[in-house]
Amino acid sequence: MKNGVFILVLLLVLGCKRQTSNDSTVRNPKVDSIQQLLTIAKTAKELSSDERRAYIQDAEEQALTLSKDSTQLEQLSQVSLAYLKLKDSMGFRQSNAKLLKLSEEAEANKILGYSNWDLGIFLEGKGVMDSAFYHYRKALESFESLPKDSTSQSLKARMLYNMSRVQDAYKDYLGGETSAAAAIEIFDELDDDYRLYNAYNMLGTLANGLGNSQKAIESYETAREYIENSDRANKNQLIWKLQNNIGSTYLNEENFTQAKNVYEELLFNTNLKQEIPDLYEKALGSYAFSVLKTEKNTEKAEELLREAFAINAATGDLYDRARLHYYYSEVLAAKRDTLNAIANANESYSIAKETYNNDRALDALRLLTRLDTVHAASYAEQYYQLNDIIQEEERTKRDKFGRIRMETDDIIEENKILTQEKQIWILSSTLMLLFGVTAFIIISLYISNNRLKFKQRQQESNQEIYNLMLAQQGKLQEGKQMAQKRISEELHDGILGEMLGIRLMLSGLNDREDQASMEQRAMFIEKLQAVEEEIRTISHELNNEAYKKFHNFIVSLEDMISGIEKSSGISCTFDYDKKVPWDNLLGDIKINAFRVVQEALKNCVKHAKSENVSISFQLADDMLKLNISDDGVGFDPNRAKKGIGLKNIISRVKKIKGKVDFDSKPGHGTIIKIQIPASYVEHTVPQTSIAVNA
Repeated sequence: MKNGVFILVLLLVLGCKRQTSNDSTVRNPKVDSIQQLLTIAKTAKELSSDERRAYIQDAEEQALTLSKDSTQLEQLSQVSLAYLKLKDSMGFRQSNAKLLKLSEEAEANKILGYSNWDLGIFLEGKGVMDSAFYHYRKALESFESLPKDSTSQSLKARMLYNMSRVQDAYKDYLGGETSAAAAIEIFDELDDDYRLYNAYNMLGTLANGLGNSQKAIESYETAREYIENSDRANKNQLIWKLQNNIGSTYLNEENFTQAKNVYEELLFNTNLKQEIPDLYEKALGSYAFSVLKTEKNTEKAEELLREAFAINAATGDLYDRARLHYYYSEVLAAKRDTLNAIANANESYSIAKETYNNDRALDALRLLTRLDTVHAASYAEQYYQLNDIIQEEERTKRDKFGRIRMETDDIIEENKILTQEKQIWILSSTLMLLFGVTAFIIISLYISNNRLKFKQRQQESNQEIYNLMLAQQGKLQEGKQMAQKRISEELHDGILGEMLGIRLMLSGLNDREDQASMEQRAMFIEKLQAVEEEIRTISHELNNEAYKKFHNFIVSLEDMISGIEKSSGISCTFDYDKKVPWDNLLGDIKINAFRVVQEALKNCVKHAKSENVSISFQLADDMLKLNISDDGVGFDPNRAKKGIGLKNIISRVKKIKGKVDFDSKPGHGTIIKIQIPASYVEHTVPQTSIAVNA
């Protein structure tokens, strides 16, 4: 069986994306072993995340034993990419940092480019766009230093395309057009129809952002020509997306008649709803708005929007839901249902803020200013404040991109002119003028960018502190694990062995026929057996829990509850708030909450004699509310002596600054009510799906 698995793995390794053409590398047994481990980690879906991570770690350790050459760097590059695909942020950052350093020292520009590329993808996924742009540009510099061939040219063009995508996100449309145009020039030389489609599609998006509708539509049509000439399996789906972009462009310029025609043609495709339901919903909402503006048919528009809302509820696209509420508000306003129109406009504004959709938030505020005349001044003030904040942020980002880019052609040309001057007096005057201009530029930049630089330094300091905290937390966890393992070994090898010896000795003395002595010894033996079993349980739990990681908090809770339910026979129900980012909670909260639930369930089994237990974990007003109720025998909290289990629960809740309350009466079951302040590791941002090394 194992041989069959390894043969399958080896075949998959041969198709790996970053294959090496070096024959000696292919024949290297260590490299084969590394590739097998990485392929298992990437393809074995039946393994847990921890198990797959362990395979990657083994591969990394083996790669570090290779000689320090290009083979080692190529294997470490694939290790780093495996961490990225597994979404192991810590593992990826550590391996990527190590690879960046080694490849830079070895002047291995191709691996250095891949490493910066991977880091740019990671940062873009986290919403850190300026840093993502920086690393895409660093990757571009590395690929530009490679020998000029089709591969290096394609890598350069893909980095330019990635840069244009980031620039579009922060509305640096002119810079984005420059990057996209440079990518198109290279892809055109390579006859890469699919990537020409991507680049022209991005060029259309950038032109739309600049308000140049004609250029946007021309770019989309050009993209359509290239994708139609390609042999892509998903050709029709890509064409549908282009049609939606064209319709959106017509909507932006308020050419509702053309927009309606485009969306009618798009929605005529019967397979669209089944194959891309979210695109169908977007097109349906836009079509409804076009119908409202062209035909003034509020009934038809409302019917179309209701269908779009139903699909949106199924897809869960909260970002686009704000747009649907905005359109529906316009329909209701046209029907003179002002109160519901205002309600939908407010809902659009609320969702837009929640999803960081600034453009839609501004649209909703403008609409509210028009609809709600009583509060129009307040909405207008909010609009101007938000607009100022957005413009300031966009200027800041564009300035950062500008500092990353190389010097302008004008400065380079000026330097060339200066070198051509031959006369001493002309050269001297020119140098003085250059010095004065340079000093003026430096002073101007210092005055205008002083606050920006301070914020940037503060951000870097915060990141460094955060990294140190993560490192310290890792060391602390490692120490705790070592201590737990040591205690486990001492319990198992020392105390348990001694207790077993005492039991055997007592069993040997059982030959005495004194009835009282025999009963007493039997009682002692039974107690020793119980103690022995308890120590064994503690030992195993300590040894297991020392290495248990809460990589998925809810799944860990569900597995533990299910295990206790199966072993005890009691019926357990578990309800939790699906909107809460549970895995981003602080580690102390997750671990202690897990132990509290575990301890409470043990009490239900051992003491309460419960048949049914209900666990609820919700979030309200930044407080996590954990309720555990059972139908057991109950107790009097004011009189009952608190055992170790209840004391452990109280102690763990105090550790995470929470409050606990026991609501129980004899014969009426028990309800444990716990409130914990919600604290997270980092702020989450909406993430978009980004193809790795597309």
